[in-house]
Amino acid sequence: MRLKITRTVACLAFILLCATAAFAGPPLLCHSFDIGDAKSLPWISQRWNLTGTETYDNKNLATDTLSILDANSTVIVHMETLRRAALYAQKDPSAAKQLLLKLIARSDAASKHTSGSALALFDEGYFAATLDQLHWVEKDFANPAKGLDAYALVKKAIGLSNGNAQMHFGAALMTLDDPSADQAGHAKMALVGAQSDPLLARNLATHFMGPQTETMAQMINRNSATKAARE
Repeated sequence: MRLKITRTVACLAFILLCATAAFAGPPLLCHSFDIGDAKSLPWISQRWNLTGTETYDNKNLATDTLSILDANSTVIVHMETLRRAALYAQKDPSAAKQLLLKLIARSDAASKHTSGSALALFDEGYFAATLDQLHWVEKDFANPAKGLDAYALVKKAIGLSNGNAQMHFGAALMTLDDPSADQAGHAKMALVGAQSDPLLARNLATHFMGPQTETMAQMINRNSATKAARE
């Protein structure tokens, strides 16, 4: 009972943090991405987090996630699917580990000079970064991705993809608080790419958590502007 109360308090604190700070809460988890009618993992909640009434069986998480990723090459669909997978696995580290290992194996098996390789690398890095943010939701979460350089994987994926703008969007969100990363560069390329990518443009126009918060474009740009002012 005490553990349940502790978890409830931690989740409430996390929700308040996300609602009151532009990106103090983890953006890879707090914000659901617009994927239109594309297939992803089942999701009954109208909010970013689980409702507690889900009946999804985590034993299918790795298989279902990989099936969705392999069937759709749209990066934002991958971002939303991996976000949902991480949230389903927040109380099931074994499911998170199983999926991560399969993503690593998939990445290792991919050709190093194809778009498929770029997506596989992106998925591995993005999921690792998302898992790293789960400690905000589940304080004692045993992160199986600890030690993986998520940003290096995503950065390599961007290079292999010839600068995919949606990957730049993911990288810009991943590196909001990382002074060693080229967050401003990723934000710029995402905004430029959105001019010819309606799905990316829609996602950049959405608000982080409700109309009182910044849009995603403002969020990734504000960090860039702050860094430029310091320099």
